[in-house]
Amino acid sequence: MTAWIFTAGGIHPDNIPARPEAGDLLIAADAGLKNAQALGVRVSVVVGDFDSLGTRPKLDPDVEIISVPAEKDETDTAIAVTLALERGADLIHIIGGLDGRLDHTLANLSLLERLESNGIHATIENGQNRVRYLRASSTLLARTKYRYISLIPIDPLLKGVEIEGCKYPLKNAKLTRTSTGLSVSNEIVGNCCLISVRKGAMYIVEAMDR
Repeated sequence: MTAWIFTAGGIHPDNIPARPEAGDLLIAADAGLKNAQALGVRVSVVVGDFDSLGTRPKLDPDVEIISVPAEKDETDTAIAVTLALERGADLIHIIGGLDGRLDHTLANLSLLERLESNGIHATIENGQNRVRYLRASSTLLARTKYRYISLIPIDPLLKGVEIEGCKYPLKNAKLTRTSTGLSVSNEIVGNCCLISVRKGAMYIVEAMDR
């Protein structure tokens, strides 16, 4: 099952290429409800301490509201991710959460690693950037509105990095966390590209200029 988690932070609705389908689980994390509404999405669950929204939202009776304490051990977005896993999600898209406070952005990105370690495919995007986490694996990316593709190492050293179908291909390359000149601002030249890494973990960032 696919889950969509709408979290706080600025988004560019016209640039978000994907939209939920019937049967998807739709969760808003606190002020992420505003982002869901901006996309014309009617969520089925709203979770949070409602500090960002300012008040407990008034919604249709069939919308589930889960209130959590303001002082807690996880962010509202992380709680929403846990909820999605508990309800059977095996693919998660997080919308929002990539601007504003840097600590929140980094915490949201770390959720991608947590999900990957549980065998769950996930992305996070705001209409200017979309990020996914890749460890010792391959992924095929379709060409979308996001013009640029960048690989940002997380581990100190990546081995066996390959990029096919982009303007600047790589073959069995090594990348380090402190030197990313070979892996920033690439561009897909056809309909898709294939990105692989044999050893190590990285973020794949799809981006566009504003």
